[in-house]
Amino acid sequence: MSSDFHALLDVIQSEHFPAADLALRQGRHIGRDDGPVYDYLDDALPWLEPFYRRFGAEIVHRIDGYFFLLPTGNRLRRKQLDAAQMTVGQTLALLNLDPGTLRLGGRVHQEALLEQLSGLMSTKALYLRFYPHTKKYNERLAAVRVREKLATAVHQLARLGFLEEGEAGMLHLRPAVMR
Repeated sequence: MSSDFHALLDVIQSEHFPAADLALRQGRHIGRDDGPVYDYLDDALPWLEPFYRRFGAEIVHRIDGYFFLLPTGNRLRRKQLDAAQMTVGQTLALLNLDPGTLRLGGRVHQEALLEQLSGLMSTKALYLRFYPHTKKYNERLAAVRVREKLATAVHQLARLGFLEEGEAGMLHLRPAVMR
């Protein structure tokens, strides 16, 4: 593929640069299904690699079709997932390998996610994982708070490009979920 860019200035002046740069700096994973922004990054990669190195970061292009920015120094803030986001992400990665999810084209219902989590650990264990500083445990309240925390974690993972939230609680898992 021949590049439309002949200098870093061309890359930065592209209409796609602001969206791509902001998304990458916010920790988003940009995949093939992001269309023009993904195509832009793919084309501009030789120019962007040294650009981001100057900021103490590496732009990573995974073979399964997504880009992300990996801070290698302390100039850019590192985004770390909290316990709920990590637990939900790991469970989604397991579900991504499930034949049922594969048959649905990488789609899974949020209730199936909750069922998978409940199969891996009890509501009490989930609650204590999501809220480690809790002094008292109330079973009814725990079930509600676990669902709330799950929804928040799913929304955050969607914002970071690991999945897309669809209608009626359907989640479309993106390749980055395996990271």
